[in-house]
Amino acid sequence: MFLIFNGDLRKEEDPILPAGNRGFRYGDGLFETMLVRHGAVRLAPYHLDRLSAGMRLLELEPPAGFSPDMMVARIRELCALNRLTGDCRARLTVFRGTGGMYNVPDSQAGYLLQVSQMAPAPDGAALILGVYPHGRKSCDALAALKSNNYLLSSLAGMYAKERGWDDCLLLNAYGRAAETAVANLWWVLGGCVHTPPLTEGCVAGVMRRFLLHALPAAGYRVKEEPIAPEALATAEEIFISNALRGVQGVSRFGDRRFQQHLAFAIQREIVSKATGLP
Repeated sequence: MFLIFNGDLRKEEDPILPAGNRGFRYGDGLFETMLVRHGAVRLAPYHLDRLSAGMRLLELEPPAGFSPDMMVARIRELCALNRLTGDCRARLTVFRGTGGMYNVPDSQAGYLLQVSQMAPAPDGAALILGVYPHGRKSCDALAALKSNNYLLSSLAGMYAKERGWDDCLLLNAYGRAAETAVANLWWVLGGCVHTPPLTEGCVAGVMRRFLLHALPAAGYRVKEEPIAPEALATAEEIFISNALRGVQGVSRFGDRRFQQHLAFAIQREIVSKATGLP
C-alpha cells in the first residue's frame, strides 16, 4: 500500500517517523477519517473546517503546500494508486514536528495521509451499547478535538469488545453521557431528536454538524441537551453518528431493547444523499 508523508509518496512499510516526533511522543496533533465514495470525499468541507479550527487551537501552522483542493486530489490519487474500489476510508493525521518539550522550536505541522478499503456495513445492522466505567471526558475546548491522544476511546473500544458489545458510552466529568468510543450520541424522546451539546465534552463530529442542519430542514425537531445514562435508557430510540458509517441504530442499551425506525429513515433519506457538499 502507498501513503503520503509530508507530500512525498511512500510505501506503507517504509520507516517515516523519527523517535522524537511529538505526535508519537505526546499525541500532539489531530486526525480526520473521511469516507471516499465514487471519488468524492463525503462532507469534505466540514472535515477540513474542523481540522483548521483544531490546528488554530493547538497553534499548529498548516503543512507546506496544504489546501483543501490539494488534499482531496491526493486522496483520490492514493485510492487510484492502491487500486481501491467501492467505499474507502481516508485518514489524514497532522502533528507537530520533532524536538522540545514545552518550548517548541517549530510549530509547522507535518502530515500523513493513508487510505484503506472499507468493508460494507451489514444491511439493517443495529448496535449493542454499554457504558465505559474507567475514565471520563473533560468538558473543555480540547474535548471537541479529534485528537491524536485517543487513549480513552481506544480503551473503551477494547472494553466493549471484551463484553460482546459493539460500542461503549463515554461519560463526562459530571457523569452524564458525552458520546461513544467512536461516534456522537443521539436519542429520540417525545418525537424530538436530541444530542448532547459540545459543552458536555463530545467531539465536534462532522456528521453531527451535518445532521444538526439537515434534520430540521427535513422537518425533524432537534434539541441539544445533557442527559444522564439512566435517563438515556428511557428514550424511544437511540442512534449514533460518525463520518464513516453515517447513522446506526442501537438495538440494546443495558437491559432495554430499542427499535430503529427513525435511525433507518435518517440514514436512508438524509445521510445516504450527503456528499462533499457543505
